[in-house]
Amino acid sequence: MSYMSRYRDWLLSDYFDKETKEELEAIQDDEAEIEDRFYKNIDFGTGGMRGKMGAGTNRINKYVIRKATQGLANYIINYSDDGQEKGVVIAYDSRHNSPEFSLEAALVLAANGIKTYLFTGMRATPELSYAVRELDAIGGIVVTASHNPPEYNGYKVYWEDGGQVVPEQARDIIAEIEEIDDFSIVKTMDEMEAVDKGLLNYIGAEVDDSYQKTLIDILPDTDLAAEKGSNLSVVYTPLHGTGSTVIPKLLSDLGFSNLHLVEEQSDGDSEFSTVESPNPEDREAFDLALKLAEEEEADLVIATDPDCDRMAPAVRDAEGNYQFLNGNETGVLFADFLLKEAKAAGKLPDNGVIVKSIVSTDMVLDIAAEYGVEVLDVLTGFKFIGEKITEFEASGEKEFILGFEESLGYLIGKHARDKDAAVAAGLAAIMALKYKEEGTNLLERLAELREEFGYYLEDLESIRLEGKEGQEVITKTIARLREESPEKIAGRRVKVVKDYKLSTINYLDENQEEEIKLPKSNVLQYLLEGDAKLTIRPSGTEPKLKFYFAVREKDQATAEKVLAGFKENLMSEVEEIMNSF
Repeated sequence: MSYMSRYRDWLLSDYFDKETKEELEAIQDDEAEIEDRFYKNIDFGTGGMRGKMGAGTNRINKYVIRKATQGLANYIINYSDDGQEKGVVIAYDSRHNSPEFSLEAALVLAANGIKTYLFTGMRATPELSYAVRELDAIGGIVVTASHNPPEYNGYKVYWEDGGQVVPEQARDIIAEIEEIDDFSIVKTMDEMEAVDKGLLNYIGAEVDDSYQKTLIDILPDTDLAAEKGSNLSVVYTPLHGTGSTVIPKLLSDLGFSNLHLVEEQSDGDSEFSTVESPNPEDREAFDLALKLAEEEEADLVIATDPDCDRMAPAVRDAEGNYQFLNGNETGVLFADFLLKEAKAAGKLPDNGVIVKSIVSTDMVLDIAAEYGVEVLDVLTGFKFIGEKITEFEASGEKEFILGFEESLGYLIGKHARDKDAAVAAGLAAIMALKYKEEGTNLLERLAELREEFGYYLEDLESIRLEGKEGQEVITKTIARLREESPEKIAGRRVKVVKDYKLSTINYLDENQEEEIKLPKSNVLQYLLEGDAKLTIRPSGTEPKLKFYFAVREKDQATAEKVLAGFKENLMSEVEEIMNSF
């Protein structure tokens, strides 16, 4: 069916409400907008759906949410013997329409005889992961678009281990969704009827309290925090998101009484009106927090994204300036601290393992090797780290210590199967306190590690390409690189090519090929002469082509110079490729 036929169907069908039709009538003279909204069904990938809200098949709206949930319900009924009875947990963030979309999903599940647990207000994504496990549910749904702009929303699906569905499950769920070719066959029911039949159950404080207690039990050095936590001044901002429901209480309960909240950002403002982007990776998002930190002379500043699965810290240096730690630097510091503490307490496991994504820093390999701990790489997406935790728990083969991604995602403990900014915030505060009591800080410890293991430096560049044409350029660019594999990149000779779509590793000097034993993914990775690495992949959640750069040099000045040249040259080469289409 053509995009214009789909558009007319939505306009003429009695199924769609008046508000939807009025929105579509307003664009009747804008064919490009009609095409973008209807040229396809919004992608339901391995991470669920994410996109702009609005009317149309390529937008997030209540009809698309209902259809996706009907597909999930069919999957649960067809693939699980007791899934209807075990039920599904649903959480949502502070975005426009998140409560409404969550209720729509709950009522579709209820109409299919599937018990549903719905949080009474916004909650952090990691608490949803925890709740799925705690309530012994068959799965979970989070309505969120993470750190995207306010016009976006999304829908993520979790399975009974508390992790996001992995590719094999996602394919089966997608198949069920695609079988639904008529929105009107999606089942739903009245909210009060669902409650009366025990199919819709509202949850809140009882899960919150259990989650908070579990986090405190997981964290190290809680006795130190209880005794001397007031010695550390902490500023925290949830960036208008769900972190406000968990992190202030967690830090307070740990003993960090000298805690200062950025009040202007502690509400659930769906417009994220105080920031250009509610993304803690963007330094501008810290402006209000840094202003408060300077007033309070805070030792540590913490920001989390709207669904509270990403955490970014900034640390006050000896001159009183605040230095940001990126995801790789924070992951390295977490690994160093956890391993050192475990060894000192005689609790370092013989079979310990750290799991990271393929685009995260290799510096952690050097640190882990000092303790005899293995580091495993998985594809980008925390679900793959969660999958490993569940695998190790079942086999007993390895003991999970830490999982992290360069994009500010971390997990310690096995209470969840997704990145958890709350437990990461608690660990960052405890580390900052312990180092302060020892007369040092996180920045100085990172400098010591770089002195010992070399100056690893990483960066990310993204090219944003909106709409159908943008997606075609992204696809063609990666295809060109795959078909015409470069011998040199930015003037550096390519030594190894890893193609995660073809599952191959080519060692060019030795003329040897090896299999990659990971799920297939549209990712190219190049190991270059001089300890440099480049990884290229399309974003799974945004219309972007991403380029991950990594170098290792003897000192900061050299690393920064090499990285800058690497990025400039590579991006020029990519621009030439894109301009050729």
